[in-house]
This record gives sequence, C-alpha cells and structure tokens, in this order.
Amino acid sequence: MMSHPAFELVRDETIAEINSQALLYRHRKTGAEVLSLVNQDENKVFGITFKTPPEDSTGIAHILEHSVLCGSRKYPVKKPFVELLKGSMHTFLNAMTYPDKTAYPVASQNLKDFYNLVDVYLDAVLFPLITEDTFSQEGWHYELESAEAPLVYKGVVFNEMKGVYSSPDSVMHTQTQTALYPDTTYGKSSGGDPKVIPELTYEQFKRFHQTYYHPSNARVVFSGDDAPEKRLAILDDFFSQFERLDVDAEVKLQPRWNAPRKVRGTYAGTIDAEKRRDGMASVNWMLDPPESREETLSHGLLSYLLAGNSAAPLRKKLNESGLGEGVIGGGISSYLRQPMGGFGLKGIDPADADKVEKLVLDTLAEIAETGFSQEHLEAALNTFEFNLREQNTGSYPRGMSYMFTALGGWLHGDDPMNALVFEEALATLKDKAASGHFETEIRRLFLDNPHRLTSVIEADPEQGAREARAEADKLAEVRAGLDEDALAQVVERSERLKALQEAVDRPEDLAKIPTLTLKDLDRDIRTVPTEESVVAGARMLYHDLPTLGILYLDLGFDLHVLDKSLLPYLPLFGRALLQTGTSREDFVSLTQRIGRTTGGIAQHRGLATRQDGAGTAAWFFLSGKAVPDKFEAMLEIMGDVLGDARLSNRERFRQMALEEKAGMEARLVPAGNGFADMRIKAGLTEAGWISEQMSGVSYLAFLKELVKRVDSDWPSVEAALVRIRDTLFNRGRMVVNLTAEGSLWGAARSALETFAGSLPDRQMPDADWRHDFAPRNEGLIIPAQVNYVGKGANLKALGFSLTAASAVALRLLNTTYLWDKVRVQGGAYGGSSRFDLSSGNFAFLSYRDPNLLKTLDAYDGAAKALRADIGETDLVRSVIGVVGDLDRPEFPDAKGYSAMWRLLNGTTDALRQQRRDEILNTSRADFLALAEALDAVAESGHVVVLGGEAAINAANEKRPGLLEVSKAV
Repeated sequence: MMSHPAFELVRDETIAEINSQALLYRHRKTGAEVLSLVNQDENKVFGITFKTPPEDSTGIAHILEHSVLCGSRKYPVKKPFVELLKGSMHTFLNAMTYPDKTAYPVASQNLKDFYNLVDVYLDAVLFPLITEDTFSQEGWHYELESAEAPLVYKGVVFNEMKGVYSSPDSVMHTQTQTALYPDTTYGKSSGGDPKVIPELTYEQFKRFHQTYYHPSNARVVFSGDDAPEKRLAILDDFFSQFERLDVDAEVKLQPRWNAPRKVRGTYAGTIDAEKRRDGMASVNWMLDPPESREETLSHGLLSYLLAGNSAAPLRKKLNESGLGEGVIGGGISSYLRQPMGGFGLKGIDPADADKVEKLVLDTLAEIAETGFSQEHLEAALNTFEFNLREQNTGSYPRGMSYMFTALGGWLHGDDPMNALVFEEALATLKDKAASGHFETEIRRLFLDNPHRLTSVIEADPEQGAREARAEADKLAEVRAGLDEDALAQVVERSERLKALQEAVDRPEDLAKIPTLTLKDLDRDIRTVPTEESVVAGARMLYHDLPTLGILYLDLGFDLHVLDKSLLPYLPLFGRALLQTGTSREDFVSLTQRIGRTTGGIAQHRGLATRQDGAGTAAWFFLSGKAVPDKFEAMLEIMGDVLGDARLSNRERFRQMALEEKAGMEARLVPAGNGFADMRIKAGLTEAGWISEQMSGVSYLAFLKELVKRVDSDWPSVEAALVRIRDTLFNRGRMVVNLTAEGSLWGAARSALETFAGSLPDRQMPDADWRHDFAPRNEGLIIPAQVNYVGKGANLKALGFSLTAASAVALRLLNTTYLWDKVRVQGGAYGGSSRFDLSSGNFAFLSYRDPNLLKTLDAYDGAAKALRADIGETDLVRSVIGVVGDLDRPEFPDAKGYSAMWRLLNGTTDALRQQRRDEILNTSRADFLALAEALDAVAESGHVVVLGGEAAINAANEKRPGLLEVSKAV
C-alpha cells in the first residue's frame, strides 16, 4: 500500500528505463505535487523545488536560497545547514538557484540520517526565521567600523556575485541570456547583479518568500529504497499546516522576434599587446518549448552531432577556422522553458565577430544541405544511447539526476514521468536519423528561426578600476547623505551584526538538530574484491562487481620513466592520443570509430604522495568502457592510439593547445582557490610540484610559450611528444585494471593477455625529478573584484606527526571558526582548510573573498579556536561527517578504479582500517595536536593570493614585502 489519505494518486507507472515504480501524487489540501520513485537505490534522494521567477536583478531568489538555511522555527540556530555539513552522512547537501526555480536536494545512504535531512530542509524552506540580520549577512548591508571609517558593502551573495561577474565566461552567458529573453524573467540575473543587489529591501525579500515558498507552489521528488508510505506522511505533517494558495509563478513566454539582433559588451580584463585575442562571439537562438520526450532527446542528440566532440562538424569547423582559441556554447540548453541554443568562439579578435557569425551560419547551412555522414550518425547514436542506459552519474546521486530531468517540463505543466522514459523516443529517432530528420531540425531550429542573437564581448582594461570607482563614489554619496546620528546607527548595526555572528547558539537549541550517534556508524572499512595476477609481464588487477554487462578498463603507465621537462606536455599529449588520428585514419574517423564501438575512451592522470613516504605515485591512464562483444574492438583502438597516434599533426595540436590555454585562462577567476592551493603545495612536495606543472599557474605559462613554439619550433614540440610515447608505453611499467561481472572475466583476460603482449617491453629506469621550486609568498594578479587567499605549509617538514583524527578537528574548524570568520563575518563565499595526511601538506583557502589581510589574520587565529572547549555533540557530529565522507557511494567502475589507486599509492586495507579507528576514537588531544601544528603554520607558513591588483598592492602597503607580485595571466 503506497497511499495516504492526504494525497490523491494521479498516476502509477513502472518506468523500466530507471528501474523504478513512479507514483505521482497531489496533496489534497494545498495542491503540492509529489513524484515518488520507488527503487533499490540505497543512495536515497529528496528534493523540494519552488518556482521562483525574479522580477529584477537584485538576486532576491539567490539571497533567499542562502537565508532559509540559516535557522528555522523548529531549529532556531544560526546555521542548521552547517550543523548538517558538520555531522551528517549526507551524500549530497546543498541548494541551487536557477533562472526560474530554487531547488533544495539532499541525499544519504543512511535511512535515519536521510529522514533527519528531510526534516531539517522542510522546516528550513517552509518555516525559516529569515530575520533582517540574516538578510544583511547573506545578501547585503552597509558596514562601518567607526564613524570615521569608509562605508563598504558586505554580504555573502554580494561577494559571490562579484566573483561571478569577474569571470568573462559568466559575463558572456549573462549578457546573452538577458538579451535573448528581454521581456521575461530570463532577462533578469537570478543570481544577482552586484550593481543592483543593494537596491533590494528586507520587505521585498520577506514578501518573496511568502509568495513563492508555499506547498501550493512546490514540486517534491523522492527516490530510493526508503518506505514510500513514510514519504507521504512526512510531507503531510508539514503541508497540512498550510491552506491552498493561488501562486502566480508562471514563466511567461518571450514574444518571438521577426528579425535577428546583436549585442556587444565588455568585461574587466587585459588586452594582449601582441595580438587581440580577448573577445568572444556566439550566435544564439531562442527555441519553442519541446512538445514531447522525443523532441527533448532530439535536441540533445542534435547538439552532440553538431558539437559534441572535436570531430563533430560544427565544432571542427570553428576550431579549424583560426578565428579563435576555443568553442563556446555546445548546443541546446534545456533548463529554460524556451530553450536556448548557441555556438561560438572565445579567444577571438573582437573585430572578427562578424566572421564568427558568418562561419556558424554558413556551416549550419552546409550541414543541412549535405547531411551528416552515416559513420557520424552511428557514432553519435551509440554514444548517446550508451550514456542513457548506463546512467553513470559519477559522484552525483542518480535520484538527483531523475529529479532535475523531471523538473524540466513539470515546472511548466508537463507530466514529469514523460521526461524519465526514453525507449520509444530513442527508437523513433534512430529510425528518423537516416531520413534527414536532424538536417530538417537544423533548418527549423536555427536557419529559419529569426529569434537569433549574436552576442559579442571584449576586454576593457579600465573596466575593473572604473567599476571600483563607481562603487566607491556611490558609497561616498550615501555616506555624505548620513548625518551624525545616522552614521552612528550604521556603526551600531554593524557592531550588532558582528556580535550576533560571534554569539554562540544555546546548547538546548543546538541539541534540537537531529543527528546520528557513533553507534549508527560501521566500525569496519568497506573493501572491494581484487584479484591480482600478471598478464604478459604486466600487473593485472580484476574486480568482480555487478556492472550491468559493461566492462570497465584502465591501462596505467608509470610516469617516473619520463624526464621532468616532459611532464608539462602530458595533458596535451593525452588529448593528442585520442584527437589527432593515426597513420591509417584521420582524427574524425578515429573519433567516430570510438563512438560506434565503445561507451567512451578517456585519458587522465593520477598523482599523490605515497602512503609509505617512498616518493610519488604518478601515473598516466587510458580508460575505456564497452559491452562484451565490443571489448576486443576497444582494445584494438587502444592499441592504435598508444602506438600509432599521429603526433605529427601540427594543425590539430595547435588547435588543442589554443583550446587548453583558453580553458585555463577561463578557470583562473572562478577556480582561483584551487590555483592558490596548487601553488602553495608546489613548493612543499614532489607530487605538489608535478601537479602545478601540469594544471596550475606554471602550466598556463607553459601553454602560452608552447602556443608560440608550435609555430616557431614545431620539430622540438613533436620530438617531445614522440619521446613521451616511446618512453612511457611499455608493459613492464604498466598496470591493467578491469572491473566487470565474473561471467565476463575469462574471455576478457584472454583478450588482455594478447593485447598486453603486443606492447613493447622496455626496462626503463626512473628519471631524476629533483627540482628547486621553493615555497614563497606570492600575490598573483587576476582581473577580479574578489580574492582567493591561501596560506599553507608541510606539517611533516615542521616536525608534526598527526593521525587521521586530525580530519575530525579540521571538519569542526571548517564548519565553525572558518565559516564564521571568513564567510559570515568576512563576507567571502567560502573559507576552508585542507590537510593531506600522507604528504603532510596543509592549506587554508578562501573563495570569492573581499578581504586579504583580515583573512590571513583569521587563519593565524585558528589554533586558538581549536584549543577552545569542544563539546561532546560537536565532536560526535564531526566524527560522523568525516566517516560519511569516507563512505560516499561509488558506482562499480569508480569502486574498481579506487581499489587500483589505493594499491598504486600504498594504501593498504590495514592502513585504511587503522585510520578509520583513529577517526572513530578522536579525542580532545587530537584537536590540541593540530592546534600546535597550526601555530607553526601561522609562524612559518607561506601565502599565495590570487586577486585584484589594487587589493594585493594595498596589502603590501600595509605589510611591506608580504607578497612577491606578478601577473597570473
């Protein structure tokens, strides 16, 4: 029995594609709609979503998303969300603001924990406290430290969006969407424009919640193996407290244009003095809402056909044009009621924008006329179908994928179940593919669609300073309008907010947050079946796991044989293996062969300090997946790319190098904390140094020089690539890792024996990786209005020997002291610390941070915070949270890969169990041990900041010589 008297059952259907019974309910009293998916997934998912169309760009929906998680009627503490982060076994815990909805999903494998999460989230969204102080903290407020101090803006969302608007990619996306939908909610910035956010009032904010956060406007999804009857009972306990409300949350349709338009804008950035490559241009269309599942799938398939990989005809034409450095807009985005399609280039000369537009339109017209090749269609259809059937969502819970897939049309009145089936629609598309369906769609959706926008942006070197002056002038004007009493009130409000932020929640209120106990945790580690043997002289690992008939293969090659000068080439070398073709087929044919034959072949690298302290585990991997009757064909492809990749393909390599450079430059601003982390650790350990050489600021510098060398000294570049191949690929330093069901093992092993025997067997010594990259204090300038502040050291080198229990102390530090000091009081979007037990590397990091020196001072005060009295509740919750991280679910392919990686870096099951025991037995002594280590970090750690030039220079003025200043880009 899966019914409840408070709910009307609308539909009951078995959906074979997701192995679920799907039940659609409507709450009789409020009209809330609930999709209950009953399946065997132990990773249980709940999500409640509200339609929240903003009327302006104040970020009202975004600020509310933050604020409802800052205390509620049942849980009147400052940060129940953080308490859950601290002490839950969650596999997902977050909230997201979209242009037309706000979603609150949670997931956990532990049933008790799952119900706890659901209860806290439902109370948070339906009965939040959302005080004016919360609005000020999470949204924006004026801050004055004294009547004589300058007036400043503070607020978590305010600074988060400053970071977003510092990213050229984000600026481009925002400009394009707002211009394409000027008359609807999609024409507003749902995240919030920092120039507009301070116009939002607390009264508007409260009214927005009252209007939209109501069961009558809710869509709820449950998925997993929990009791379906209890789901409804939980919901009714909350929903029955409301009366039905007529909520007007419809996303109005954008009226269609009868002629294309253009828009041009700028972003704060630098202009390359040698050659203008600071622009972006894209051609974009608004499409009609899809009317069926077939049409939605068709949109996805058409996007993949046109631009889904480097061999797709439109992407290939854009890459080969020489007009830009990387493709933007990969096709049709389906998350808007009226979908947006777009294709373009970044890294262009802004003067070439019209050429980009013409190239996109001409290429689409050419494809519509000549059609897609049969080989390309087969490859795209196979890849698309493989992904649909595999349902491998990585670290993302499967149920959340179902949730967001269903929400697409459900929010606008469609049946959510229709979005979860695909067999019939896919079969129809396969039949239509050969008869010109996709060529017809190119004409209908793009060429004959006048609702088209060409969007262009370019760098403006003065914009950052101009915007900073405008903000300062606006604040000065506000300050000038305040008399002595008004200034005193702002100072008083600032002090009151700080006092509230520093205040400690009452123990009796904290005790209301539901939590597990240590008894609810497994004492023992989870192991993966691993059978080790030798095939043709190579180390062979096999994991017998249920994989739905798919074989997952990893080929690993030990990087220690490579000279250190070759290491920065590896990311592009890996791409070149799969994207340059072979002596017998060009890269288009090779890509299509991979698509027709496999579920995908990819390359990646693994780097870590070994657990036994014996250097670095450093490996290059080629990984693939295939069904049994295509396994040998996949091995043949792998053999071809390992031994015969056309590394002499200069033009293709140039395109990849430009793409890689453009991608790295685009990541600097949104991922500045990661770059700071790598830069800190580059001076601490060998693994840290190598990582920075292949993915950090040093790698970006290498790429800039490499792009020039491809033209000026190609023979030396090609020689380096060939040397890597000839040195790296030999079975004597190879590991073969297979994850598959037992019935597939025998035939697979025989094929692998033959394959491994075909590879060279060379005795290669380890290369000399000694290096002299010493740690230093650096200020790396990026074009951003916010900073990413890091400080770190190697605790082992400082003489400290910590246990795994340090992870518990760090979790509490991150979710209390650093959350409060850096995020809540400092206004940064995030602040955290990271520690790797095997290497000893430790780092403090902040994200989208308006401060610099204040954040460093907060880091230096961390040891004192760890010495404070630690309550039993905080200790237990932090232990639970760390164990939850250890026990995160993995799909079978990831389980097999993780088991292999643990063997390669020396992590034995005995060591894993020892560390789990240390975590479960954490005591106050472990906090004090870490505090002592952090005193040493405060004293001798080194600082790396990625930030705006003004902020870095101001820090050096206050503390002369603090940072060596250079440009990161």
